[in-house]
Amino acid sequence: MSDTSFLDWPFLDQTHRDFARDLEAWATANLERLCPEDEAHGDAMDETARRLVRELGKAGFLAASVPAAHGGRARDFDVRAICLGREILGRHAGLADFAFAMQGLGSAAITLFGNAEQQARYLPKVGRGEAIAAFAISEVDAGSDVGNMSTTAVRDGDHYVINGGKTWISNAGLADFYTVFARIGDATGAKNLAAFVVDASTPGLSVSARIDVIAPHPLGSLKFETMRVPAANMLGQPGEGFKIAMSVLDVFRTTVGAAALGFARRALEEALARTLDRVVFGTKLADYQLTQAKIAEMAVAIDAAALLIYRSAWTKDVKGGRVTREASMAKLFATDQAQEVIDKAVQLWGGLGVVSGITVEKLYREIRALRIYEGTSEVQKLVIAAKVFEEYKNGR
Repeated sequence: MSDTSFLDWPFLDQTHRDFARDLEAWATANLERLCPEDEAHGDAMDETARRLVRELGKAGFLAASVPAAHGGRARDFDVRAICLGREILGRHAGLADFAFAMQGLGSAAITLFGNAEQQARYLPKVGRGEAIAAFAISEVDAGSDVGNMSTTAVRDGDHYVINGGKTWISNAGLADFYTVFARIGDATGAKNLAAFVVDASTPGLSVSARIDVIAPHPLGSLKFETMRVPAANMLGQPGEGFKIAMSVLDVFRTTVGAAALGFARRALEEALARTLDRVVFGTKLADYQLTQAKIAEMAVAIDAAALLIYRSAWTKDVKGGRVTREASMAKLFATDQAQEVIDKAVQLWGGLGVVSGITVEKLYREIRALRIYEGTSEVQKLVIAAKVFEEYKNGR
């Protein structure tokens, strides 16, 4: 790792430092083999993702995403370890970050709201990398506006019959199970939503489309046609779907910022290497003040993002409760600033920076989606403002 000074910050303890150093060593030794360049699309990419989950599980790193009762590191989540994992893996390979993160996101609702039987059935396999998880909430007209979903679940004896569909679903077609959100009543908005664990083999569930995006990841749409799901597969209570979804995002929005931080750190490394080697008009690019100004801005943005990320993760791990304000700040700042950092790196690489396959070009494609998924930057600003107003009014 180019900069490990942040590991000594008081937000982290020795177990986190050990986790980070072990994962960095593992990633350095294995990711080039596990993520070959010629397996970036289609079926080959799917197999790469499966392989990454298996190997991360065997190495013990997925334990950060499951509770201690089922082989994990902490009572619910070790958010700081998940952030470290996403930062380190993101700096090495975007698909590795994806494989690591989705195990936690896809199973988080089970960890937080599942009963003992549901947790025992799914979580140990998630932590060992033996089952791939997915989070199915977004729809064509219900992205950041979760309450606008139209997928329905109607009670029929001991089952719910689910009809509708989801899109932008990571691990669509790869997952062994999905956490699916649906409307169980006629009320509009965020009321009467519910969450269900749905096995991928359930009749009526199909992958209706695969979605190709600028940074290749397994992504697709799901279709539910008279899909019968046991009522026992509901997570929490009827009507708690919105609460469950927001609780999951409350944890994982911080980790999106950590992935962005990993991308930004790699971009700075690439910019430093390039500017120290490149000679322009007889002078190293690194010796120009304009270059130094860009490098300084990149370094400040990275450290500021790291502080917000690990503050949020520490607050969730140590103080507990909701961290909506902290998580939204961390995601907003880290993803927006990573976009700026990577753009500067591309500029410093010049023409080579936009050549397909060059590291900064891949980072440029990787970062863009992070400002959209799990709540757009614009939505994060609304969330932050609402919390600031709420805190001010309560303090008056």
